[in-house]
Amino acid sequence: MAFIIAHRAGNDLERLREAEGLGVNFVEADLTLWRGRVEVRHLRTIGPIPIFWDRWRLANPFAPRLRLEALLEAISPRTELMLDLKGRNARLAQLVLKQLTGGHAITVCSRSWRLLEPFRGRPDIRVVYSIGSFRELNRLIAQFEGRELDGVSVHERLLDARTVAELSRRAAVIMTWPINSLNRAHELTALGVNGLISDDLALASTIA
Repeated sequence: MAFIIAHRAGNDLERLREAEGLGVNFVEADLTLWRGRVEVRHLRTIGPIPIFWDRWRLANPFAPRLRLEALLEAISPRTELMLDLKGRNARLAQLVLKQLTGGHAITVCSRSWRLLEPFRGRPDIRVVYSIGSFRELNRLIAQFEGRELDGVSVHERLLDARTVAELSRRAAVIMTWPINSLNRAHELTALGVNGLISDDLALASTIA
């Protein structure tokens, strides 16, 4: 049976509590390096200018911003965190690793695969390679032939029966995003997908 991950629910403590209250105890959070500190947000900046945006939305740059240490203090002991490392700065991985002192189930993922290297070999951390394009998918299939990975996280538009079979030869767990309909959830679990990342907490709680 597939498990459910609440997409970006860790980026906001109110949404985190809502997910946990609905019985969804696996949440994703986005981590960004900003002026030497690890911030929890998906919002982007315009270079060094503190203007925060995402698609068509601007955010108040002066509002308090969530830090990783506060997120780790807030989550339930029963909740597993999936930490999505953004950007390409290797210092982000090192700072995150220093803050993961045990006590929580942790998954770390990134589309910048070199950021994952410091976490490999840690038995308490699941390392997941994120794939958002056909180019990245083909690269992973070629690069990791004959090796077993903890997991991969693949955009749902890239998945079919043949691709899931190829990935199953390389990864113990296959996750996918965004899954916001019950029909698509059933289609992908039938193919052998293990983890469904959803923006819809109501749907996630139903499946969970």
